[in-house]
Amino acid sequence: MGCAISGLAPKQVGDVMDDVPIVHLTDEHREIIKETWKVIQENIAKVGIIMFVGLFETHPECKDVFFLFRDVEDLERLRNNKELQTHGLRIMHFIEKSVARLNQMERLDQLILDLGKSHYRYNSPPKYYMYVGAEFIRAVQPILKDNWTPEVEEAWKTLFLYITSIMKQGYVEEEKNQRTTMANTSRERPEKRLNVI
Repeated sequence: MGCAISGLAPKQVGDVMDDVPIVHLTDEHREIIKETWKVIQENIAKVGIIMFVGLFETHPECKDVFFLFRDVEDLERLRNNKELQTHGLRIMHFIEKSVARLNQMERLDQLILDLGKSHYRYNSPPKYYMYVGAEFIRAVQPILKDNWTPEVEEAWKTLFLYITSIMKQGYVEEEKNQRTTMANTSRERPEKRLNVI
């Protein structure tokens, strides 16, 4: 609702969690993404900054996740912020790796799953993931100019829905792992105390 991704109704092949569909990337999607990435890649740093400034502009609550940017209100200062530029490049390099693995879905899935797990450790909840895809799409439309078509839009939306769904899986898996670890640790402690006495 209201974001660049919400209008797409992807092909669902099952549910991973209650609200997380598994999205199918077609061969056509993969080819379109790889072709358009060649143009986007030339503007990688620019897209990263535009994407994050747009994210903070449209969803200021997202800044709460980013300790370094939390209190920066001036969007112009954000555009020139080295840490934001670095993080924008990190996201763009993740997208680049994802595009490179489009024909190696197991490797792509693992890359995304690991990213979701790390986002749990960074305390970055899944509710924000879709916003990044929407802002990426807004940032690349002017770069692709006349090459931006409904098919290109559908392919990129589908990729971000795919990434979001697997990241959420990773987040939930890591959350469960952490809970299990904490539960096991708390169970071990009473035994250790008894042994000490």
